Amino acid sequence: MIASPLKRLTYWDASAVIEALFPAQRSGTAAAEAKSDGINLVSSLAWAEVHSVIARLQQGRSITDVLANDARKELQTRRWHWTNVVPVRITILELASRWQLRGADLWHLAAAKTLQRDRPELTLLTFDQRLRVAAEGEGLA
Repeated sequence: MIASPLKRLTYWDASAVIEALFPAQRSGTAAAEAKSDGINLVSSLAWAEVHSVIARLQQGRSITDVLANDARKELQTRRWHWTNVVPVRITILELASRWQLRGADLWHLAAAKTLQRDRPELTLLTFDQRLRVAAEGEGLA
């Protein structure tokens, strides 16, 4: 019997989710990834960040109420799977000494590294340049 290949497993930070919900002209990467057959993970931190961005865009009138509500619904119905990952504290310390990242980005990187221990095929999808460089350096790209 031939073993079936593992599904692609991707941890999404908030920038990637926002990109999928509101695709910029520069990229359809996130939207295509969200529709793929892979497993897309989103943490509680990314969930909070995305809802915060949607609310700010809506309150600032950068998006309509309809578009904001559509984005919230899409976040609920797309192929994102909730993960209650808690980054390993020593991993946070080690990564902080190697990479100059903002707190939330460091948390996302450490969360992905924590998940990668059990699932080495896991990758991290981000549109933040510094976090992307760190993810590549940590074997998460």
